[in-house]
Amino acid sequence: MTLPKPRSGILDIAPYVPGSSSAPGADKVYKLSSNESALGTSAHALEAYEQAAVSLHLYPDGSAGALREKIGEVYGLDPGRIICGAGSDEILQLITRAYVGAGENIVQSDHGFLVYALAAKGCGANVKFAPEKNLTTDIDAILEAVDENTRIVFIANPNNPTGTYVSDIEIRHLREHLREDVLLVIDSAYAEFMEEADYDAGATLVEENENVIMTRTFSKIYGLGGVRLGWGYFPASIADVINRIRGPFNVNAPAIAAGIAALEDQIFVERNRTHNREERNWLAQHIGGLGLEFMPSYGNFILVKFPTEPGKTADEILEYLRHGGVIVREMGPYKLGNWLRISIGTKEANHRLIELLSERFRDHG
Repeated sequence: MTLPKPRSGILDIAPYVPGSSSAPGADKVYKLSSNESALGTSAHALEAYEQAAVSLHLYPDGSAGALREKIGEVYGLDPGRIICGAGSDEILQLITRAYVGAGENIVQSDHGFLVYALAAKGCGANVKFAPEKNLTTDIDAILEAVDENTRIVFIANPNNPTGTYVSDIEIRHLREHLREDVLLVIDSAYAEFMEEADYDAGATLVEENENVIMTRTFSKIYGLGGVRLGWGYFPASIADVINRIRGPFNVNAPAIAAGIAALEDQIFVERNRTHNREERNWLAQHIGGLGLEFMPSYGNFILVKFPTEPGKTADEILEYLRHGGVIVREMGPYKLGNWLRISIGTKEANHRLIELLSERFRDHG
């Protein structure tokens, strides 16, 4: 029997594996594996989502116009240059589909978000990984990796899973030294957690250049990961290209309603940001106190390194924590096998994590 064959290279792609959500046998489960909002979702967004249910028989606005207007109002951007999608993942996929093909390549940092590479390989393109310095994007290494076949450079800022970031000056240096025909995509999924004066999410660069795109998400600080909602800010010419291949109803009506309400509830956003800052600092202090190495993080997670000593390795601690009801994220796919990424959770979840780690590492010092 002759079966349909996928395009060359598709079967070589290792599918993306989301963070685990189960801990069999645990009395209570704390999911700290997917960088989800520690405080859940805005009550206003939940109400708007529920109210939208009475109109499920109607198609949504194909352009998500009201949502784009609200995004523009909150962030001071031109709604005409905003495109919404089913999570920022869809935006990243659309960009890659539109601008990269067989024989071409993308460039990303060595421990950058895996979706970039998956999107490129799905288009038959190659991926070039630039070395990092201290688990931080190295702009000079990125530039060195760019060649005549490069079509897109992806920068996650702050980066997932390392939690590190590069300054606006460094991003501008990268842009200034890129060819005009190479797209610079700045993935700012964790921008709302940033409070550093030298950081910029990328919107200004988009408005100043014809080859820069900024992507954002509602999945993190807004707590809307379950409805899949994200957006991108584009030069007008590129927005026109993306809209030509975007599905006509790619964002569902309840997601649009919830997104608008979430944007209107900036009190919730500030409360979530404050919680994240305080609990991240608390976790860092206690993790460091146990003698564990970790990366200073600017997102809603912490990357922690574990020793090679039997009983204390990352793989063993992953299972030990799961048995205790705390689910964290393995980092093998990111070439960080000795590390685990731990999302900032509720106070209860964070205390349970430290309680478990203390039992295993209490002999430190």
